[in-house]
Amino acid sequence: MERSNNFNSMSPAELRLLIRQEDPRIRTTTGLANGYQQANVVVLPNHLANDFEAFCRKNPAPLPLLYRSQSGETSCQPLAKNADIRTDISQYCVYEEGRLVKTVSSLQSYSTQPRIASELQAVHHGRWSDMVCFYLGCSFGFEGRLKNAGVPVRNVEQGTNVSMYRTAVPCTPAGVFSCPLVVTMRPVPAAMLDAAVEVTHLNPLAHGAPVHIGDPALLGIQDLSRPDYGDRVEVQPGDVTVFWACGVTSIEAILSSKPSLAFSHSPGCMFLTDIPDSSPSSSMPSASESVDRPATDRNLELIPRCFLVSQNPLMYSLASQRAVATIRQLETIIGEDPGERGIRALFVQDELLRSCLALSHASSVAITTGFPTHYQHSPPDETDGPPGAIAMATMLLSLGKQVTMVTDRRALDMNQAIIDEAVRKGVLKSAVPLVTFEDRGPDSALHFLCHHGDPSKPRYDHLVAIERSGRAGDGNYYNMRGVNIKHLVDPIDDLFIAAKDIRGITTTGIGDGGNELGMGKVKERVKTLMPNGSLVACDVPADYAITAGVSNWGGYAVACGLYLLHTCPSHQRYLKKGLGLEHATRPEQLQEWTANLPSVAKEESILSTLMSCGIRSGKTGHLAMEVDGLTFHPTHSDIITRLLKVTLGATTPNL
Repeated sequence: MERSNNFNSMSPAELRLLIRQEDPRIRTTTGLANGYQQANVVVLPNHLANDFEAFCRKNPAPLPLLYRSQSGETSCQPLAKNADIRTDISQYCVYEEGRLVKTVSSLQSYSTQPRIASELQAVHHGRWSDMVCFYLGCSFGFEGRLKNAGVPVRNVEQGTNVSMYRTAVPCTPAGVFSCPLVVTMRPVPAAMLDAAVEVTHLNPLAHGAPVHIGDPALLGIQDLSRPDYGDRVEVQPGDVTVFWACGVTSIEAILSSKPSLAFSHSPGCMFLTDIPDSSPSSSMPSASESVDRPATDRNLELIPRCFLVSQNPLMYSLASQRAVATIRQLETIIGEDPGERGIRALFVQDELLRSCLALSHASSVAITTGFPTHYQHSPPDETDGPPGAIAMATMLLSLGKQVTMVTDRRALDMNQAIIDEAVRKGVLKSAVPLVTFEDRGPDSALHFLCHHGDPSKPRYDHLVAIERSGRAGDGNYYNMRGVNIKHLVDPIDDLFIAAKDIRGITTTGIGDGGNELGMGKVKERVKTLMPNGSLVACDVPADYAITAGVSNWGGYAVACGLYLLHTCPSHQRYLKKGLGLEHATRPEQLQEWTANLPSVAKEESILSTLMSCGIRSGKTGHLAMEVDGLTFHPTHSDIITRLLKVTLGATTPNL
């Protein structure tokens, strides 16, 4: 049950007075002083203070530094008037040599005389004057705003301390400090995730937006019912587990660095400040400065939005409104239909965005392409598909992902030659492995996708098919004219089918007619609205089906979308769990990403390479600089130019 109205109406100063008087009714500060910042507190020997400040700056999400005291300072004028850090927290933890030795209700005895010389030797025989206090933002500071926004705060509703978990995510080390990230968990109804993200994003001093939404196992948390700190909070039906970086990370830092003597608040027992929780400053004041500064991060375009990107495991991702709007612009551009194929009927909004988000979280991606529509020619392949596949591959490589290309046995040598030439010309960042898949039994797909056929050890976490022949409902493969080309196609569809049952593998299909691998997601529309749809519609779905006027355009848009996400501060913060963000994107890194975007020159070059290999335009069969019957200039070059203009016009380089 929630706190009484008596407490709810009290100011932080009044509550601090009760805490100083050791009022037994105040155990934790969750639900108290709504509208004001609360603070984690760490007290360390002076010789460790600079290292700890550097640790905070490198890990701003768990350790938002509100104030660093002078040595021996017991007050904190920028945060609270008439405060005494030795008495104004309801429970303190005392650590010796990195071990929690006891909890106390006051630290006054430590500031009057040393207890035993051996315990205090490393801090100059126990002088409080040799200790430095660090005040760090706390997520309790945004709970009132969550409630005001209509988002239930389950731990307050249930009258418990918030759940806190030690994760498997390492913080960025600094000096002697190195430890895992600690997070708080608050269950949030799925329909209210955007509201929870927005409210907390606007309060970076209280840890800001979540660092993970979804399956706790992705953080290394195996059992939600057993928090490492705090109490168990019950998840209600329809809730999603949402995790914020937590200041208790500082306690883990004490435990790992083993100072001879240190103090902290007891988890859940925070220091109540007089600073309104709307203060957006994220920089640390000096002893004479206040943290209550004018807003600097109110730009609504930078507010993150939340999107579901995976069901198995459950995972959401964040991107700023600006990045979302720009990727939607890309989606509109590639949805144009100069060939008048009726592709708009298959459009599903935000498939491009969600696919890019999932790819951004991926570490190993397999890409397949190849549509042998010209069965009477050798090679039978068309010019749509390989350029888009190479554009995606080179951007993924520049972002540090592993990339593998999967092709038909019959096309192995041809595709190897294309890759080699793309690398030689600088179109492809570097060579990528090229592999084939054969059906050698019921477990072939599982063994291809997972190490030793173990579904808990997937080799890839995302599969992408672009303009790849897709298996129809009758088991055959058809071009748009209804000709069966099964004899030219290896069963790569089996990989997408198997991936549905393997935790951690997401799939994307990119197509422009509905007979491409992955477009089974919209097969009912294909059957009803596309020519020969009832015969040719691909029956194999992907998690995301990106439709484009020409499939290559979808590949270009994915490359641009990934670039936008990696220059989006909100998304990068989420990817990195709010850790290691002390520097903006390095200029050379941004330059490399920009250089690996698709361009008119690069795509014209790769198309000429395809022509030299005898690969023809899909619709006409012409051996010419065209794709799907549309000449490279002006149609394709114009699309590329527009995609780049939108992408580079929305870049936010400072993370």
